[in-house]
Amino acid sequence: MYDWLATLGLVFGGCCSNAVSLEQLTSDYPSAGSLITFFQFSIISLYGLPKHIIWTSYGPRLAPTRIPISRYLIQVALFYIISLLNNAAFAYQIPMSVHIIFRSGGLVVSMILGWSVARKKYNIHQVLSVLLVTLGVACTTLSASNSSSNDSNMGLNTYLTGICILSLALILSGFLGLVQDHTYSQYSGASAWKESMFYLHFLALPMFFLLRNDLATQFHLIHAGPKISSILIPTAYPALLLNTLTQLVCVSGVNRLTTRVNSLTVTLVLVVRKAVSLVLSVAMRQTTNNVDMRLLWAGAAMVLLGTIWYSLRGKKPKPKKE
Repeated sequence: MYDWLATLGLVFGGCCSNAVSLEQLTSDYPSAGSLITFFQFSIISLYGLPKHIIWTSYGPRLAPTRIPISRYLIQVALFYIISLLNNAAFAYQIPMSVHIIFRSGGLVVSMILGWSVARKKYNIHQVLSVLLVTLGVACTTLSASNSSSNDSNMGLNTYLTGICILSLALILSGFLGLVQDHTYSQYSGASAWKESMFYLHFLALPMFFLLRNDLATQFHLIHAGPKISSILIPTAYPALLLNTLTQLVCVSGVNRLTTRVNSLTVTLVLVVRKAVSLVLSVAMRQTTNNVDMRLLWAGAAMVLLGTIWYSLRGKKPKPKKE
């Protein structure tokens, strides 16, 4: 019981705190997505490094992996791009509430790719539940587009650009899921979630060199921002530190959850977690000023109900024993 409560504490405490700190950061610095992503990848890599190095007579080296490094490379590239896109979307007037629900639409992409690429078959409950999720994502998207269109056509175009960025991230996430399913099916004996979490972040660090100029610009912008008067530290520093640490807690909690319960329970827990994050976003940031709340809550309800429906009725019944 204690282990179960500790895992839930990591998921809800870490992920919900991460969403709150991310919203605070991106509200003040919407263009700091790359910097936030870099710090998140760095802290998770540093945390996992001691567990994945061994000391030899020639110095430290990476420990042997359960899954070959070559099988991680495509996953790393996809994960890197997806993470950057998700955080970059905030620069295009995407409210956190829309961001949370839109990313929940991954079920739609997973089904389409599963059917078209992996040749999977789905029952009527799965199809109908995904249609409900699709309708919910559409309502959520429209909930903020109305306010953008009222401001100006330029604002609407900016918002739609952000939606396109999130859509691309969703599609790539679907492909990442297929690659991971294929990899883990070949190495089913390797319970390597810690290894996977480490290498997905660690191997991506060199790619941030391509963004060094953007990272320097974003860091300078944050450093030059308002200061905490008593200690003269930029106000963004505590939020950036909190976001980085809670990202580590969140990722660890979710991966720990997957090793202790079945995929159905994982899905349901994460649905509830996103619902809590949505409530916190609306309550703490007063999203009502920029979003049609009726459409937002209607869309959120459809996404949550559709996901639960998919989880509960999507499994084929087990044959009864005589």
